[in-house]
Amino acid sequence: MPLSAFENFLHNLNIHPVLKNITKSKLTHLDLSIHNSELRSVNVSSSKDLETYIFNHIKKNNAKAAFGGYLEHRGIYKRSDYFNEQNPEAERNIHLGLDLWLEANTAIFSPLNGEIHSFNNNINHGDYGPTLILKHHTEAYEFFTLYGHLSLESIEHIKVGEKVKQGQQIATLGTAEVNGDYPPHLHFQVIKDIKSYNGDYPGVSNQLDLEFYKTNCPDPNLLLGLI
Repeated sequence: MPLSAFENFLHNLNIHPVLKNITKSKLTHLDLSIHNSELRSVNVSSSKDLETYIFNHIKKNNAKAAFGGYLEHRGIYKRSDYFNEQNPEAERNIHLGLDLWLEANTAIFSPLNGEIHSFNNNINHGDYGPTLILKHHTEAYEFFTLYGHLSLESIEHIKVGEKVKQGQQIATLGTAEVNGDYPPHLHFQVIKDIKSYNGDYPGVSNQLDLEFYKTNCPDPNLLLGLI
């Protein structure tokens, strides 16, 4: 399927990596979808058990971090009432961002110039935990990038409207105790139109709303260029 104008725009931007000193050769793909048979033997409701599985996967593949997840249909959200509805079509289980799985306290860097749009500690079980959203303005588009599952320290001393330079450290990753009860990772998401959201934006969709979110939240890898 051909890329939209906005997707082509993202693909052609020159960015700074969100992770420092981790090249493509040190990344491995991670499948957390319902189609991964290995997960049947993992207690995915336990952040510790899931962390063991993920970091063993990273080690087995001689990598420093794992990535993946865009539009994955995942079963891990069943552990939290925050995502579930009685109607299966309304249950949110399709991931809209790209996850980068690596150690807590890892530094995260801004891929582009921008400013702090908003931030919040989203404390629902299975939610983002500390979250930062940047606004990026170019001649062609104004759009947003979301960084979820951060440390509390990442959002303690920042201010809305504060300018951010490309390549500037903007955050560190949080532990399961603060990041929504997940193994340490960054949820990175591109948002074309954020509407009235502040410090939060849906990172998981249901089937009913998926076509809208696929347009408003295109594949983050178009920007990051990990594969």
